[in-house]
Amino acid sequence: MKTICLYFQVHQPFRFRRYRFFDIGNDHYYYDDYSNENILNKVASRCYLPANNLLLKAIKKHKGKFKVAFSITGIAMDQFRLYAPEVIDSFKELADTGFVEFLSETYSHSLISLKDDNEFKSQVKAHSDLMETTFGQKPKIFRNTELIYSDLMGDAIAQMGFKAMLTEGAKHILGWKSPNFLYCNNINPRLKLLLKNFKLSDDIAFRFGDRSWGDWPLTAAKFIQWISDLAERDEVINLFMDYETFGEHQHKETGIFEFLENIPVEAFKKKKISFSTPSEVAEKFEPVAPINVPYPISWADEERDLTAWLGNEMQQEAYNKLYALLPKINLVKDKKLLTDWRYLQCSDHFYYMCTKFFSDGAVHAYFNPYETPYEAFINYMNILSDFTIRMNAEVPDSDYDKEIANLTILLQEKNKKIKKLEDEVNKLRVSSKK
Repeated sequence: MKTICLYFQVHQPFRFRRYRFFDIGNDHYYYDDYSNENILNKVASRCYLPANNLLLKAIKKHKGKFKVAFSITGIAMDQFRLYAPEVIDSFKELADTGFVEFLSETYSHSLISLKDDNEFKSQVKAHSDLMETTFGQKPKIFRNTELIYSDLMGDAIAQMGFKAMLTEGAKHILGWKSPNFLYCNNINPRLKLLLKNFKLSDDIAFRFGDRSWGDWPLTAAKFIQWISDLAERDEVINLFMDYETFGEHQHKETGIFEFLENIPVEAFKKKKISFSTPSEVAEKFEPVAPINVPYPISWADEERDLTAWLGNEMQQEAYNKLYALLPKINLVKDKKLLTDWRYLQCSDHFYYMCTKFFSDGAVHAYFNPYETPYEAFINYMNILSDFTIRMNAEVPDSDYDKEIANLTILLQEKNKKIKKLEDEVNKLRVSSKK
């Protein structure tokens, strides 16, 4: 009997406003509130709310036999609280059914797992605590940002107490092996690994609405038949994708919601297909073998590596300059600085700087609010420069830092004084006209 493990990533970055060179040291607010609110509410109305409602009905209709899993980034949760708290309520309804699992990841949807163990653990704990307080579940399963994984990362995750982790079923890692089994970490076999079946996942996430695709239109009956026709010994089919696939990336008009609604209907007709959460998969099955992943993999692009975020010099410079601040950030107490630090780490900012223009170029363009990768880099570095000045003022470690901090304070006081004088002049002009 085969089981389907449906997992959805829920994430929205805080998008930055256009931050000019002359804003550095003068304006410490970095966010495009208009875009953030508009995009979040648009995606909520197109995807999160209708898809959650559909899943809730399906779970009730099939009396708990239909199950799904989510990882919702801390940054997405922050935006839901600001702009669409009803989305959190709809996820709570799903959690209350007892048939929806919430996974852990880094709070900031960051790349910190590649850089610093202590900060990584701190972000994972912050996210796990958020899931537990919001949904009443302490996560047992981990998924790293964009399914990034390596042997060393898996060992660290096992030591943190997680029993399983999700990652990509990359061809160059699996070779002749099938992703449709449970595997384990090469260093620490206690950590079980669920590998994404990228072919079937991408049929939904990327090809569903493509009329030039040879298998269009894709119906639930056809899709479940594909799963049924897989090798009889296959145990688990991991379908991992962005939740925004439903209604946002694949619009309602494509029939994507009808497809999702009918997946369990068609599956249960087959008798030999069930649905399981990641925790249930880890409990039901034994690993067939360890997999060897000496270098990090991800679910991005054809290469399934890190080049989507760290593949060029701009990305690497921004990444290294950001995390060069780690020693100081641990001494910062200012909440606003710590919030900005959290949002600066979001992997999307590095994704925007990607210079791939071949097979994956269209995907990068779709998710990019900037006209060019260079523009994304300049904007980010301007913000990072201002953030660094603020942090050095909070935690100065040299006379130079103190001098810059003092000058920044003087400039701020000067600007306040100019603004006050301008207001007084305007009042006098109004009075003189009367």
